[in-house]
Amino acid sequence: MNIGVLGGTFDPIHMGHLVVAEEARIKFGLREVLFVPAGQPWLKLGRNITLAVHRVEMVRRAIANNPQFKLCTLEVERPGPSYTVDTLTMLRKQLGSEASFFFIFGRDTLAELPLWKEPEKLVHLCRLVVAPRLGSKDLKHLETAIPGLLDKVIQLDMPVIGISSSGIRQRIAQGLPIRYLVPAEVEKYITEQKIYPTSAR
Repeated sequence: MNIGVLGGTFDPIHMGHLVVAEEARIKFGLREVLFVPAGQPWLKLGRNITLAVHRVEMVRRAIANNPQFKLCTLEVERPGPSYTVDTLTMLRKQLGSEASFFFIFGRDTLAELPLWKEPEKLVHLCRLVVAPRLGSKDLKHLETAIPGLLDKVIQLDMPVIGISSSGIRQRIAQGLPIRYLVPAEVEKYITEQKIYPTSAR
């Protein structure tokens, strides 16, 4: 039973997240993809992050029409900083040994893996599905930091999608449209709730 896990701040979730999840689901025969909004992303401590209730609702709306996409709220329900290794350990306990986890993330994030909590344990808990990102660096040095890492990495062969949550927030701040960058229901929610500040209309 292959299960995809796509974690992130999702501030906001956008079409790039959905395309990557669907590509991984198809190419690796994933039964489902779990979208895991971070509670308190430890690498972003000190930054202004939208309240979890809004980020969770945006994910819920974004994936509502795909029965293979599921919302997982483990991290927002757990107090303290969010660590992927803890989340995967909890999912292992919930789903049992028959589940094979495919953790999906961008190549730029992979470069930060040595900074994560217990990266060696993380590598043993899942396969690492790496989506291409703009400006990606060579990753051979990671094998020295985390022996055996590259054996667990699977490159997701797909075009680079140049959409980012920070870019979407910048567009909103400038009064620019975000149509086609996020699902329509997410755009509607952002507008209704006035989640992101704008300096122009």
